[in-house]
Amino acid sequence: MSAESSRAPSPDAAAEAAADATPSSAADETPPSRTAVGLLVAGAAIGLALAAFGLLEDRREASGLGPDVAAVVGERVIRRVDYERVLAWVESDGRTPVDEALRRRVLDRMIDEELLVQRALDLGLAAVDRRVRGELTSGLIDSIVSEADGDPASPSEVARHYEENIDFFTRPGRLHPQTLFFSTRNDGEDPRGTAAERAARARAALLAGEPVERVQAEWADRQVSSPPAALLPPSKVRDYLGPRLLEVLMALETGVWSEPVESGGGIHLVRPVDREPAIVPSFEEIEGLVAQDLRRRRGDEALRRYLDALRAETPVAVSEAIFEATGR
Repeated sequence: MSAESSRAPSPDAAAEAAADATPSSAADETPPSRTAVGLLVAGAAIGLALAAFGLLEDRREASGLGPDVAAVVGERVIRRVDYERVLAWVESDGRTPVDEALRRRVLDRMIDEELLVQRALDLGLAAVDRRVRGELTSGLIDSIVSEADGDPASPSEVARHYEENIDFFTRPGRLHPQTLFFSTRNDGEDPRGTAAERAARARAALLAGEPVERVQAEWADRQVSSPPAALLPPSKVRDYLGPRLLEVLMALETGVWSEPVESGGGIHLVRPVDREPAIVPSFEEIEGLVAQDLRRRRGDEALRRYLDALRAETPVAVSEAIFEATGR
């Protein structure tokens, strides 16, 4: 599916044409309102995107207009198919009968929009206006991704994606961590000894079979945010204890206390009280998610290839001085 066929024309022209078709004696006597001007300017922003994606094609070298051309504005073509889409939108609205006068008004508004687009490009709005730049880049990214999505993946491709990325689709196991904390803040003042000394004595007591609660009360310090006594996914354990202690816990056997570990302003003893193994869901359970992930990755790859091609054909110079100046 090409960018041209996937992009709908701007409805602003149709909305304005339909509004024009509504009888109003005052409308003939008063100048255009700010709202009307605002809609026209908004149409220009959307029209910039239309122009960028090829909905408004370059004028053909021909003496007359072909059957697929609705109008030529400067060097650009308004395609008949896009004109008919706007007309169909007006007709579906149902508030205004579609007659020859309305058909002409719809085309007039599309021409007005194209004139504004061309003028906006001449003024450099596409380069300096953040809103216009955002609409253009977002629209182009959508177009590139939709191109990659044009041919749906076959069942065999989805199944192969599942097999090749089984680790990605595996649900991580859960862990019930237990920790003792020994603060270094009062080292030299605590009569029980330094944090390192207390951690060593506590570990020896635990290995000798002393209850955790007694060891906690005698040697350890209060933890500000200790993990709950429950099975938690690794990501949640990391939130409570940090990546260093999670790494230690994952390497330990269930029920085994670690060596003293320096982390977070003190020393920790940790052990996994209980754990559940990782779960590998069957392909049938998550086939829809696998297909969705395959589409996402294809879109990402298509965008990366497109950007790489643009960089290859476009000179780009980077000032290294800006990194030196900011220290990054």
